[in-house]
Amino acid sequence: MTQSESRVALVTGAGTGVGKAVSLCLLSHGYRVVLAGIYREPLEQALEEAGPRAGNGLAIQVDVSDPQLVAALFEQTQKRFGRLDVLFNNAGIVEPPGNLEDLSIDQWCRVMEVNAMGSFLCTQQAFKLMKSQVPHGGRIINNGSISAHAPRPSQVAYTASKHAITGLTKATSLEGRKYNIACGQIDLGNAATDLAAQMAKGVRQANGEVAVEPLLDLKHVASAVLYMANLPLDANVQFLTIMPTKMPFVGRG
Repeated sequence: MTQSESRVALVTGAGTGVGKAVSLCLLSHGYRVVLAGIYREPLEQALEEAGPRAGNGLAIQVDVSDPQLVAALFEQTQKRFGRLDVLFNNAGIVEPPGNLEDLSIDQWCRVMEVNAMGSFLCTQQAFKLMKSQVPHGGRIINNGSISAHAPRPSQVAYTASKHAITGLTKATSLEGRKYNIACGQIDLGNAATDLAAQMAKGVRQANGEVAVEPLLDLKHVASAVLYMANLPLDANVQFLTIMPTKMPFVGRG
């Protein structure tokens, strides 16, 4: 049994997009993977795509903003696999585009519940499991987004939630030292998911213009997460940014 084949990973938001790509990548490299998401059918479809490796996966339907459901998620993970080596906090949503002054309280709260509180709840449960298992320790990887650095127009709740993820990453790194728990953050720019499809058609820029932006193949995102996951626990990628080379982010675009 290789090191990867003895390791267990849990991926939230695993039914589509980045979460699905990362889950399939981890499975293909021998990890045993818990695929967690709010809808069961996409999770089961993702496992079908894993082919012969599907038996190393477990699909669990969960709303990461619900503390009881998150606790049950980690209990099921421990019951099935005995431990947890890697948590990829990936689940997230975006509010409908609109003016800051028109954003409803319900919209703001829902984005914060899923993106920020959901990541915290999963991190908290991962801590409890990772510090008590033998050998103890593990790794937590947070999906931050380019929005953890700079906002897009009309996305105030999403931007604020991703800035919160950066704070969670730093605090988790500090708190995890005594338990041999490493924590890092991957910030993605224009990953080629259904949610980002509009980028290729044209999206509003900070100056009000509409411009087409390049997309990043999900295989590169999955490879980056795999690299972070495979590091020994005495090494850590604190922050990693991966984006299309010509994405308008650095400098003036």
